[in-house]
This record gives sequence, structure tokens and C-alpha cells, in this order.
Amino acid sequence: MEQTILADTIFALSSGALPSGVAVIRISGAGGRCALERLCGSVPVERRAGLRKIRGANGEIIDSGLVLFFSGPGSFTGEDVAELHAHGGRAVVSALLRELGAVDGLRQAEAGEFTRRAFLNGKVDLAGAEALADLVASETETQRRFAQANAAGRQGVLYRGWRERILHARAMVEAELDFADEADIGDAPSSPAWPDMRRLMEEIEAHLASYHRAEIIREGFRVVIIGAPNAGKSSLLNALASREVAIVTEEAGTTRDLIEVPLDLGGVKVLVTDTAGLREDAGRVEAVGIERARARAAEADLALLLTDLSDPIVIRYGFGSVPIWKIGTKSDLACASPVKGCDHAISVFTGSGLDCLIEALTTMAKEAASTTGVLPSRLRHVELLRRCRTLLAKALDRRGLELQAEELRQASDALGRIVGSVDVEELLGVIFSNFCIGK
Repeated sequence: MEQTILADTIFALSSGALPSGVAVIRISGAGGRCALERLCGSVPVERRAGLRKIRGANGEIIDSGLVLFFSGPGSFTGEDVAELHAHGGRAVVSALLRELGAVDGLRQAEAGEFTRRAFLNGKVDLAGAEALADLVASETETQRRFAQANAAGRQGVLYRGWRERILHARAMVEAELDFADEADIGDAPSSPAWPDMRRLMEEIEAHLASYHRAEIIREGFRVVIIGAPNAGKSSLLNALASREVAIVTEEAGTTRDLIEVPLDLGGVKVLVTDTAGLREDAGRVEAVGIERARARAAEADLALLLTDLSDPIVIRYGFGSVPIWKIGTKSDLACASPVKGCDHAISVFTGSGLDCLIEALTTMAKEAASTTGVLPSRLRHVELLRRCRTLLAKALDRRGLELQAEELRQASDALGRIVGSVDVEELLGVIFSNFCIGK
């Protein structure tokens, strides 16, 4: 199947939405050179941009632009790759794609197909390919740095290193099996391997414990605003977003569903959710909103419990182990000292205390997303790492070298599936279908 895929020459717009100043059309496959000769008359010196007139099959000039050519395997995909850098008008790009589609042996690329070919040709491992998708999708500086580090291969280095240790332990076990009948082999060859497997289990356990940091980096630090009706929840959301996201009125129960806004605080994605006001005598529809509010707060990284300082109402709901900051609102209307009993006192009307609250949120989000080591960035990684750890535990508890060798084999395969070192055919369609066209 993969050989059939690689036999095609593919093309796609790789530079994003139109119109744009420049549009980059990428071609990959054995037919790339012929396609350039047909459209441009000649192929420029490899890896050097050449200015060419790009013509249709009838000889009419479609555009003038820069053309590049990279011979395989020294390209992103490992195949011959050509690029047309044309003007980014919709009509221009449409005409160029139409001409390429008319060339025998060329077809439009599917989502993620360029990166998939790079993986199949050994230019990037599977974890690195996933990191490239994260890099394209990154919205904040923290996401970009995280994805770039993984795209550079640091995950692959770690997981391949762990796999080599398991393979070494398996080799020692199998050597002991091979020489089990020898009377003079001395100490069992596999004896030194088991302490290392115990250490490896501890390393994997610590690595798995860091997954939530990766979730925060990729998906966002989750902040939920809760409180009684008219406590100022929607006003705070609008103030944090610097725009009118939620309706603000004096009528209680205006917000009945969850309203979520992504923010970039200090380079970290922060998801702030406004919720229905918490009260006991709610109607049927409002009660559904309150239940959703409680459920979302229980899953948050931080809950902001708002209290109207001018008319405080005690909230008796619990939210599990989620950290809660008590936020006093409408401090400009409070008669008593607004700071008493509050982590922060704010007034959306005057802006008092908002900068301090945002600074504190930024600090907490950056600390939650901070890391100096390698993190498991996908749930797929976590599941395979858990399987590897479980299999190592079984191997350590087994009696019988044959069973221990089999558990170690499966453990090494679990790690190999993260980076694509063992058969992962059934995963490829799922992974690369999440890429954008042209990547």
C-alpha cells in the first residue's frame, strides 16, 4: 500500500489561506522535475531560486515567480521536491493547480501526505511528525517552543534510548536461555539487567506524571469563573478578553451555558470559562447550566470564586481539589475594606485590581506550563508508555525466562510504536489525517 502511495507525484498549496502576498505550491515525487520543465521551460540550479515565467499548456503566461528544486533524498520528503512561489491571488493559484492537475502522473495531495512521505522515507520519526503538526497549529510562544523542541527529535531520543535498554535486557535473558544447559556459565547473564528495568519503570512513571503539563501547553491552562448570580462573572470575562464576549445585565441568571474564551497570557494559552450563577432556587434550564458550571469547575486548573463585595452571598458548593482564588468584585461599591477575606479585590468599572489579577494568573499559568525536560505530548504516547510500564512490571514478577523475554519484547514494541520503529500501519491514516493540506 505504501509503495503505491509513494509512486504518485503529489502537489498542493502549502502556504495557507488566500489571497496572500506569495503562494507556495509544493510538488513531491518523481514527476516533479518534468512538471517544472513543462510549466517553466527549465529547472533552476538545485537549491537555488530561479525567476521563471510559468505557462499553461497553451503557452499562455499564468504568472512569474521564483522556482526551486530539491533532489531526493536531500529534501523534506526524501523525494524530488519542487516549489513554485507565485503571487497569492485566488485566480493565479487556481490556474496553477489546474495546470498541475492536467499533468500525467500528478494528483492533489491529501491532508498530511507530505509529512507522511517524510516519515516513510525516514526523514522524521512518528513523534517528530506529530510535533510538526503541533508546530503548525501553535498559537502561543510556549506552544511553539514545545513543538519545535519535539520536532527537533528530543522525544525520539528519549524513547529510543529507553527501548535500547529494554532490548539489551531482552538479549541478556535470551542469552541465558541459550546457555541454560551449560554448567560453567557462572552468574546468570540476565542478573544485571533487572535492576536497570526497575530504574526504567521509575523513569517512565515520573515521565507519565508530567503529562498534565503537556496538556496545559497544548490545550491551555483552564480557568473557570464561578459565583452567585450578578457577582460580576461575565463582566470579568469581558474585561479579561478586552471585548464583549458575554451579555451583562442586572437580571440574574443571564448566563445559562458555558462561555469559553482563549487568552494568551505570557505566551501561555489560557482558557477562561464563564458559567451560570450558582444558587439553590434555579429553574429547570438554569439548573442545567449550574450543573455544567460545577462539572467544568471540578475539571479546571484554577477556579475564580467571585463574591459581590457590595452584596456578598455565601456559596456552599464544593469543587474537589481544584485550587480556588476568592475574588471580591465591585470593590468600588463596597462599604468595608474589600481586601478582607479575598485573594484579589477588583472593580471592572474602575479597573482597580485587574492588572494585579492578570499578573497573578499569568504567573500561575507560566509555572504550570514550565518544563525543562521531555514531556509525553500525546495521549497516544501516554497509553503506550503505560503499556510499556505494565509489561516491565510483569517481566520483573514472572518466573520463567521464556515469559520474561516475551514481556520485554512487547514492552520494547510499545516504545517503538511511539516513534514508528515497529509496524504502525493502522495508526498512519489517523495521525496524518489531522494535518492540513500541503503539509
